Amino acid sequence: MKKYAVVLEKAAHNWAAYVPDLPGCVTTGRTLEETRRLIAEAIEFHIEGMHLRNEAVPEPTTVAETVEIQAA
Repeated sequence: MKKYAVVLEKAAHNWAAYVPDLPGCVTTGRTLEETRRLIAEAIEFHIEGMHLRNEAVPEPTTVAETVEIQAA
């Protein structure tokens, strides 16, 4: 099982997600929960398409973390 880093961003009226290690693998959803579900589906679909085109699937290399700071 591989784990890909996913970036989830709040927009004005929805959420968006993308996978830095899989260029073009993106989705949007109305809620954070929906977007999490949709990006998981998008990753599987994206990788399946790469296999069908005999493309090499990139290994996950991106690491995402949160950093706590004190407000200035």
